[in-house]
Amino acid sequence: MFARRFTTFLRSRRDRGPEQWRTASVELCHGLSAELAAGRTPAEALTRAAREVDFPDPPAMRAVLGAARDGGDVSAAMIAAAPERGGDGLRRLAACWQVSIRTGAALSVLVDRVGGTLRAAESHRHEVAAQLAGPRASARLLAALPLLGLLLAAALGMRPLHFLFGSPAGLACLLLGVSLDVCGLWWTNRLMTRAQET
Repeated sequence: MFARRFTTFLRSRRDRGPEQWRTASVELCHGLSAELAAGRTPAEALTRAAREVDFPDPPAMRAVLGAARDGGDVSAAMIAAAPERGGDGLRRLAACWQVSIRTGAALSVLVDRVGGTLRAAESHRHEVAAQLAGPRASARLLAALPLLGLLLAAALGMRPLHFLFGSPAGLACLLLGVSLDVCGLWWTNRLMTRAQET
């Protein structure tokens, strides 16, 4: 029971990291857009906007702020700071910064568009997660039904554990049942994960 709770806790922490990065990227785009609209330079706007955002990994963002303050390569620093999972927003913002520097395009317009796209993607991600909550709960319930069947058989005096552990046919049934149950859970989880990622 403890191992199961600990695994669930670790999985939620791992899954929360990308979500926090996506949220931080949306907030950074919103703050940067507001600062640019107030007439600040891109470097100053980024520094001020980043102060208001709660990044999951603040040391990674120090290099970005240092590059902005010292006139360094901000887009390269953003790409380096962006994590593999959840860092799409920061990579898009880096591309905006690069395009703005190379072509002279207005950074505020680019940041507004990226921010709108990130907000729409986040909204879609939450909607998909809400729609998958029902099938996920059904899969867990179906995985637990064999245990309920064992309890029901024991309550009726049928001694299912004696059959399962007391004969070769019972062991074969037990191994087959557990294997199918695990495969079903794995397959369902894989389908859910693929649906969320797309």
